Amino acid sequence: MIEKFFPNVDWELMWEATKETIYMTAASTFYTFIFGLILGIVLFLTSPGQLWANRTFNFITGTFVNVFRSIPFLILIILLIPFTKLIMESMRGPQAALPALVIGSAPFYARMVLIGLQEINKGVIEAARSMGAKTSTIIFKVLIPESLPALISGITVTAIALVGYTAMAGVIGAGGLGNLAYLDGFQRNRGDVTLAATILILIIVFIIQFIGDLAVKKIDKR
Repeated sequence: MIEKFFPNVDWELMWEATKETIYMTAASTFYTFIFGLILGIVLFLTSPGQLWANRTFNFITGTFVNVFRSIPFLILIILLIPFTKLIMESMRGPQAALPALVIGSAPFYARMVLIGLQEINKGVIEAARSMGAKTSTIIFKVLIPESLPALISGITVTAIALVGYTAMAGVIGAGGLGNLAYLDGFQRNRGDVTLAATILILIIVFIIQFIGDLAVKKIDKR
């Protein structure tokens, strides 16, 4: 039955491409969460009135974040080709797409982290400071737990954006469903291949959104 609607689809290749997309999305989401969280916390703590208040450092970090989250992803991939070749020794394959995926999405997530931290009741932070809590204690016992629903919601949105980024990365040889849809679908005028790849991408997006929403509901006690 399914062959009737997708006569040109090689399902073994499609499954392999799906695994590559899932790998790129999962790995880049993991590193984006780490680096984006660090950047967001630094932006928050170096802002006026906070523990590490430093106008110059805050400006430099903020500029870095704004610049890299403003560059269109396809252009960013091209700009990062020398850097990617240097650290990955190749521009092809799912592994080679990771540097561009992380650098393109971590600044975006950092801004979402900053927004989440800014929504924390200042009284909670002041109470911890007045009791002599160390900065590390404030970060891990106050900032992250208090903003966790926003952090999870933000990484869910970022992960969904990364699925789209992997499709664009596929156009230049990173593999995945985007690569298959472009080479085997678009260039060979096989609309059913492109449609099948699109459906699988949508399924991945829906699963990510479902998991993210479920996690937020479990954690958010408000």
